[in-house]
Amino acid sequence: MDFAPKKKLGFGLMRLPQNDPSNPADIDMDHLKKMVDTFMENGFTYFDTAWMYNAFASESAAKEALVDRYDRESFTLATKLHSGFFNSMEDRDKVFNEQLQKTGAGYFDYYLLHGIESASLPKYEEFDVFNWVLAKKEQGLVKHAGFSFHDTAELLDEILTKHPQMEFVQLQINYLDWESQWVQSRACYEVARKHDIPVIVMEPVKGGTLAKIPEEAEKLFKDYDASMSVPSWAIRFVASLPGVMVVLSGMSSLAQLEDNVSYMKDFTPLTEEEKQLCFKVADIINAQTAIPCTSCHYCTEGCPINICIPEYFSIYNEDMREHLEEKGWTVNFTNYEILANKFGKASACIECGQCEGVCPQHLTIIDYLKDVSAHYEH
Repeated sequence: MDFAPKKKLGFGLMRLPQNDPSNPADIDMDHLKKMVDTFMENGFTYFDTAWMYNAFASESAAKEALVDRYDRESFTLATKLHSGFFNSMEDRDKVFNEQLQKTGAGYFDYYLLHGIESASLPKYEEFDVFNWVLAKKEQGLVKHAGFSFHDTAELLDEILTKHPQMEFVQLQINYLDWESQWVQSRACYEVARKHDIPVIVMEPVKGGTLAKIPEEAEKLFKDYDASMSVPSWAIRFVASLPGVMVVLSGMSSLAQLEDNVSYMKDFTPLTEEEKQLCFKVADIINAQTAIPCTSCHYCTEGCPINICIPEYFSIYNEDMREHLEEKGWTVNFTNYEILANKFGKASACIECGQCEGVCPQHLTIIDYLKDVSAHYEH
């Protein structure tokens, strides 16, 4: 991994601080610049963006907060081409050239084919995108080519066997999904190790799920080491895995970034005892999670009804952990009404299936929305 950054923590420019919580493109640039400065001052250099992050505003934010303010050789920038945004050979270059323009980066240190799975792989093959990105590398516009992946270990094995020129793979790995039959964190990680290909980890905190955990689970961590934050366990778990070169964290506040920097600046891998503690916590969380959503928001970009799916799932999960047979009502009933005044209600879903087609977790979103509707709209 001679092209790996010196420090393993990567800044995921996906859940950026916002001025208006209902408008992900309205980024708090002053806050973001402070975050970038703190990150760089502590010796971290890896930044990750994508075409559609923050309602297509992330790449432009990277230009303003990072590229325009720092020497180009002092940081590394990754971005991605998603199958949903090209339908011809020409489209590939159109998106890529606009990404160069939006970021002002001149070249990309890491370029990824975005979110490969069984449904999107044929499109990447049809338009010869694997060879296309290698051509960009030959032109000096991309330093290192790889892909992010959301599917089975078996399919990952097939892709890495067919395309050995890929230099790295980005996988969803966290202690909660380690043995998941859907995400297959462990199995996919082991395939990457078999092919001796470096791994970039996404969703180490599972969209915040592993930052706010049940009290019983939090107590296990705090009793073991009260000085470490709850999310630190999730990030250190994956950073401890051999072959992992970067762990991405979608940080949305300076406080989150400062916490991450504090223990990743001089990183110490978890002991075997600490890893087993993470698995104990996973068992507790899995027993109390109704909908395993990571709040990536891929589902909302094309929703014709503008339903705030991840937000509804988040408050629903909270309520399912609240033992409502004892309480009967929570503040989330009010929160649901507030959200529904801005966005489409869960019951307004027209079952077009757009959301399920792009969900990296392969969730049955339509059915889950019916659960949310039954809970909050009765």
